[in-house]
Amino acid sequence: MKIVCIGGGPAGLYFALLMKQMNPAHDIRVIERNKPYDTFGWGVVFSDATMDNMRQWDPVTAAEIEQAFNHWDDIELLFKGRKIRSGGHGFVGIGRKHLLNILQARCEALGVQLVFETDVKDDEDYADADLIIACDGVNSVIRSKYQDIFKPDIVVRPNRYIWLGTNKVYEAFTFDFVRTEHGWFQAHIYKFDDQTSTFIVETTEDTWKASGLDKADQAQSIAFCEKLFADNLQGDKLRTNARHLRGSAWINFNRVVCEQWWLKNPKGSHVVLMGDAVHTAHFAIGSGTKLAIEDAIELARQFQIAGDTKEHIPEVLAAYQEVRRVETLRIQNAAWNAMEWFEVCGERYCDQLEPEQFMYSMLTRSQRISHENLRLRDAQWLGGYEKWLAEKNGVAVDGKAPPPMFLPYTVRGLTLKNRIVVSPMAQYSAVDGVPGDYHLMHLGARAMGGAGLVFAEMACVSPEGRITPGCPGTYNEVQKQAWKRICDWIHQYTDAKFAMQIGHAGAKASTRLAWDGTDLPLEQGNWPIMAASEQQYLQGVSQTAKAMTRADMDEVKQQFVHAAQMAAEIGVDWLELHCAHGYLLSGFISPLTNHRTDEYGGSLENRLRYPLEVFRAMRAVWPQDKPMSVRISATDWVPGGTTAEDAVQIAAAFKAAGADVIDVSSGQVSKQEKPVYGRMFQTPFADRVRQEAGIATIAVGAISEADHANSIIAAGRADLCAVARPHLANPNWTLTEAAKIGYTPISWPKQLYQGKRQMESLFEREKAQQAAAGGH
Repeated sequence: MKIVCIGGGPAGLYFALLMKQMNPAHDIRVIERNKPYDTFGWGVVFSDATMDNMRQWDPVTAAEIEQAFNHWDDIELLFKGRKIRSGGHGFVGIGRKHLLNILQARCEALGVQLVFETDVKDDEDYADADLIIACDGVNSVIRSKYQDIFKPDIVVRPNRYIWLGTNKVYEAFTFDFVRTEHGWFQAHIYKFDDQTSTFIVETTEDTWKASGLDKADQAQSIAFCEKLFADNLQGDKLRTNARHLRGSAWINFNRVVCEQWWLKNPKGSHVVLMGDAVHTAHFAIGSGTKLAIEDAIELARQFQIAGDTKEHIPEVLAAYQEVRRVETLRIQNAAWNAMEWFEVCGERYCDQLEPEQFMYSMLTRSQRISHENLRLRDAQWLGGYEKWLAEKNGVAVDGKAPPPMFLPYTVRGLTLKNRIVVSPMAQYSAVDGVPGDYHLMHLGARAMGGAGLVFAEMACVSPEGRITPGCPGTYNEVQKQAWKRICDWIHQYTDAKFAMQIGHAGAKASTRLAWDGTDLPLEQGNWPIMAASEQQYLQGVSQTAKAMTRADMDEVKQQFVHAAQMAAEIGVDWLELHCAHGYLLSGFISPLTNHRTDEYGGSLENRLRYPLEVFRAMRAVWPQDKPMSVRISATDWVPGGTTAEDAVQIAAAFKAAGADVIDVSSGQVSKQEKPVYGRMFQTPFADRVRQEAGIATIAVGAISEADHANSIIAAGRADLCAVARPHLANPNWTLTEAAKIGYTPISWPKQLYQGKRQMESLFEREKAQQAAAGGH
């Protein structure tokens, strides 16, 4: 084959040498705009997995790169006058120039033709090529030419950063956070040879402008950074190796994702994107070079599988795209989480968190490093952090501290034994709104299962406010006595606390039981429904809800008050108002469902007016020593709907009205929603609300194991974790997860106690077997 690589970065050079090594008959050229053996940039970071790959594919290059590598295990945080260090993280770094020089020399040794000082503007200039590798960087000319086919999604991120270097050598991957009068700056620092370190300085656009850096040239920017980080640099200088010193050196990161990765151009050559031209990953997890190298390896591997002749090019490129798309999206998602953490840390974490918790939050920022993974990396540091966190929460530690999810939580006059909550989960099994034996069994079993707080499903304030005929209520004496029976049973036989969630289904009322057709109207016996505005939840299918009048609003508010009084008389420990998921009060809050033109519509302040009226009226009759929470949909997942920014304002408004906790869910307001699912996918909303509104939160959504809950609580992303589906599958989820992670001090109900040691022994044996298998 005739192969042309446009761009002499790691992707193009490494692919060229792999293909030449595979078949010396290939005619391969690498076209680079810079001079021979000349490049720009500082250090790059690799992972151990990438090096394993490189050893397999080209041991000669891998050996030379490893000789030049600098390896370090520690991450060090400089923050608020403190220095905190954690080990076991395992990075390897090399100078970008040295890496490219090694790859260039290897290419020449194998017979690859390197063409320098040639700036390619058009792939069609190489009409004789069978295969053109467009690895011409984040601003790829080739990608831009065929953007209608490649369909790049390019997102310019808000932070500004400058990529510098210093001759000061750092023994740990160092993060330094410095506050100025205009805001926070952070530096990402790591050595890449025995005399040089990368020094990236980052800040928000607002802080950058307020500091006058938008008007500073490179020399002035460097002087600013040297002064800002003078305590760190201790007299050493910062420098740039950029090509010119005119204009600002501060840039924004561009996140690139392409829908299509390859095509056949008008001259008949196949063109494929590689490296930053097709995908970028933020430097916060240092994976750009890793992705480029692994792109090259995968494309070479596909040629090895299918055959390295031009006839096989289309099938090879299709397979390459399919395989790499999955892996790069995984890395990009982790990089996105890490990137967002650094973008918001000044506003969300730097002032709010103490150095110990800030360090934990930073280490787990990508959500790829979990609580137990941290223990594997540095058990001593994590043990010390768990002890600090426990003592901060009033737990005296003599020996090993309890995991974060098993710390007590106190709000008003109530103390929960741990941070695990059984989520409200609709069971559709009530008769005339009365919870029966099924509910006693269902809730009682979960109360015995180890959670600190058990929620009953939403109890509706009127017959018309029920979602389905099978939903329970809080509007008559029979229901009150049935709920009291359940509440008393939980209090008598368990040490869990019992919570009720009060709501009104609004436009989603009068529908079938879930297993008969979720959200579909009843086949017969429908009752009139109402909402903030006239609407159909399912267009053309649902009943049409009438817009509430002021008289309707007064009546329903009184029903909520009556429900709160009833809950107090039942002896409920915790009360929650349901303002999420498209139900009545949620319908007032979301602009998708509130089209009112009176004082209850329009602005967010107006849309909140009625839900706040209801909340205040309930709070007034609810015992002052007992907590109240509010469940909200933090985002509607629909353009024009409620946003995460709105969620902060909504939470702040309920906090001002007397709410103690915000239960942060999302969506279910519109069938047009497009949620982005994943493990702990709603936790970032709880995190943002907690830090920015300054109120305790409950995290919900795809929290399915102890590692998730421990990470959330330890990082301060939420105060409690609500677990739903796993509790449907296993009422004893909390006890089971404690056994899995080896937390044996947890108490079990005395009736179940003989099963405790058996379960703990079972998981101990499984761990031992896995360790033995890993050893072989």
